[in-house]
Amino acid sequence: MSVEKIYWDSACFLSHFYAEVGKDEKCDGVLQRAERGEVLIVTSALTLAEVLWMRGEPKLEKEKADLVQRFFRRSYIRVYNVSRKLAEDAQVHVWENSIKPKDAIHVATAIHLSVDALETFDKKLIGKSGTVGSPLLLIREPKAAAQGRFPLPAPTEATN
Repeated sequence: MSVEKIYWDSACFLSHFYAEVGKDEKCDGVLQRAERGEVLIVTSALTLAEVLWMRGEPKLEKEKADLVQRFFRRSYIRVYNVSRKLAEDAQVHVWENSIKPKDAIHVATAIHLSVDALETFDKKLIGKSGTVGSPLLLIREPKAAAQGRFPLPAPTEATN
């Protein structure tokens, strides 16, 4: 079984943290697949700061710092540093593709990591799908699980 490598921008993590209706179940689907080893979620170190304050919402309380930091240390999440090369690649996306600077960092990182898809809820960024990168980068919303969790009863000892 091959593992799908999916890049999440901060919008996906924020939707999960804030349990945004209509978005959190899509994120949960990806997280469930990641827990089963079907998906590896990758993101930029930039995301670690971006998730603390969602536009139009109060910033995440400092008391939740440990919780957020532990979340990003899960075995199926990889965080990549922003290097000078990635930042310079992002500049090209700003100038040539009219992608906002923070989004351009995410795009450049996703392209560098050769991901299967960059997932976001940013409609303008989704509109750039198939126009950047070589091979062309797929940009989409997270996919909900094909089937939700199926609770199984606890195993019992066999009786003879």
